[in-house]
Amino acid sequence: MPLDTWFANISVISGFAPVLVALYSYRQLDKTLKIASLYFLINFLVDAGMWISLHQWKVRNTMPVLYGFVVVSIVLLGLMYYNIYAERALKKAVVILSAVSMLITLYDARNLFIYPSLSITTLSLMLIIFSIIYFYKLLNPLKYIDIEKQGLFWINAGVLFYSSVNIFLFMLLTHIPVNDRPNYYIINSLTNIIANTLFSVGLLCQPQKTT
Repeated sequence: MPLDTWFANISVISGFAPVLVALYSYRQLDKTLKIASLYFLINFLVDAGMWISLHQWKVRNTMPVLYGFVVVSIVLLGLMYYNIYAERALKKAVVILSAVSMLITLYDARNLFIYPSLSITTLSLMLIIFSIIYFYKLLNPLKYIDIEKQGLFWINAGVLFYSSVNIFLFMLLTHIPVNDRPNYYIINSLTNIIANTLFSVGLLCQPQKTT
C-alpha cells in the first residue's frame, strides 16, 4: 500500500475518535462543545463518505460534497466561536467574517466540480483569525485559570494547527502537478490525525469555569 494511502486511511479513521469521545462525554458537554461535536460528526461522515465513494464506488469527482462541507464548516465553527466570545464586538466580527466567507464560497461554487481552493483557503484564514483571538483571550484572563484543563483550549489548538499548516496546501493544490499531489497530501493526513487527537482530548476535559 502506498504511503499516502496508508496515511489517508488512518486520517479517515482518526475522525471517529472525537465522535466516540463526544458520545461518551455528551452529558457533561456544554452548548459550545455540543456544536463542536456536531461538526466533528459531520467531518467524519464526509471524510468517510468521500473515501468510500473514491475507493468502493469509483466516483472520481466528489467536489460538490466538499463545497457543501465548507458551507457547513463556516456555519458550525462560526457559531462555535460566536458562543465562545463574550464581547459584543467580537461576536459581531464573527458574524461579519463568517458572512464574507460564505459569500466567497458561493462565488467559488460557480463550478461545483473544480477543487474549492479559494473557499477552503478562505475558511482556513477565518479559523486562524478566530483561534488566535481566542488564544490571546485565554492567555490573558481576568484571573488565573488552568488552560490545559479547558476543553476549548485543546479544540482551538487543533483548529489553529490544522488550518495554519494546511492553508498553503489548500491555496496551491491546483497548481501542483496531479502526479505529485499524493505526496503533498500526506501533510493534510498527518495534521488531520493530530487535530483529531487534540479534539478528542478537549472533549475529555471536565467542564471548567472560565472568565
